[in-house]
Parts: sequence; C-alpha cells; structure tokens
Amino acid sequence: MTERDTEPRTNGSNGAPDPAEEPRHGRGPSRTELIAKIEELRDDLEKARAEADENLRSWQRSTADFSNYRRRVDEEREGAAAFANAILISKLLGVVDDFDRALATVPPDVHEGWLDGIRLVERKLRSVLEAEGVTPIEALGQPFDPNLHEAVVHEDTTAHPDNQVIGELQRGYWLHDRVLRPALVRVANNPKES
Repeated sequence: MTERDTEPRTNGSNGAPDPAEEPRHGRGPSRTELIAKIEELRDDLEKARAEADENLRSWQRSTADFSNYRRRVDEEREGAAAFANAILISKLLGVVDDFDRALATVPPDVHEGWLDGIRLVERKLRSVLEAEGVTPIEALGQPFDPNLHEAVVHEDTTAHPDNQVIGELQRGYWLHDRVLRPALVRVANNPKES
C-alpha cells in the first residue's frame, strides 16, 4: 500500500478528515452513499406517488365510464321494451281502422244486439292499445305539422286558414312519446291574393 492509500483525506479547510469519504471498516455504507440512496428513494417515492395518482384518476374515469355505460344500457333496454311491440301494434291499427270504417257505415237494418257486440270488441281492442301506450293524434282543426301529419290532399278553400287540417283520411297514433303512424290528412290551401 502506498502512503496515499493509508492517509485519510481532509476536507481542506481545517485539516480534519472528510466524514463522507471515510474509509469503510465494516461499519456500513458511507454518508455519501446513504445520501445518494435517500435521493434515489425519494425519486422512487415521487414516481410511485405520480403513478398512484394516475392509477386513481384512471380508475375514477373507468368507474364513471362504466356508470355511464350502465345508464345507457338501462335506457336502451327500457326503450326497446317500450317499442318492442311497435310492429305488431302497427298491424293492429289497420284492424282499428277497419272497425272505424265498418261502424261509420252500419246499414240501418242491422240487428242492434249484433252491433253492440261489434262495438264491444272494438272498445276492447282500443283499451288494449291504450294499455300499451297507444293514443290517437289529434289532427282535425290543427295546423299542419309534417312531424305528425302526412298531407294527402291540398284543398283550395277560403273557409279555413291556410295550412289547417280540414279532414282526416286515416287517424295517426302515438306510441308513448313517439309517432307510431302519422295521420293522413286533407290540408286547407288558401288561394293567394293577386
């Protein structure tokens, strides 16, 4: 060994040995090594905290996304259940139309008991449709609305305001809050003044 290896290093100002550079004699890591290890652990802790914060934010986003997904699925399920029978109900509306036409043109010589039975069947059919959320669209006398009405005839007249529904050729129906079938209507068309 050289003289240099056996002499302790001094910190230069007072000639005392630098404690950070003391040789190790089985006492453990030096002070410099401990400080470096503490800094490394602080960096690791900061990284771990940042990762934990990001994981928390990610978990919160995932929880919110899942909650929104569940709400959307529940709404879609409710909507699907409400309108699952729309095709069948649309077909039954044709039967209701036939009842309306038949009852509007009853011959005078028909037996009253038989006619009461037909009216009873028609009322039962309407009550079943109402229980499913089917209600008629009021069209007669209303302003024409292309969302609710389908204009079949535009009739020139001055007896009614322009674009007013003056006749209903086929009744329209709502299914809950949606138009199941628009009303087929006649619409007033006032001639323009020249």
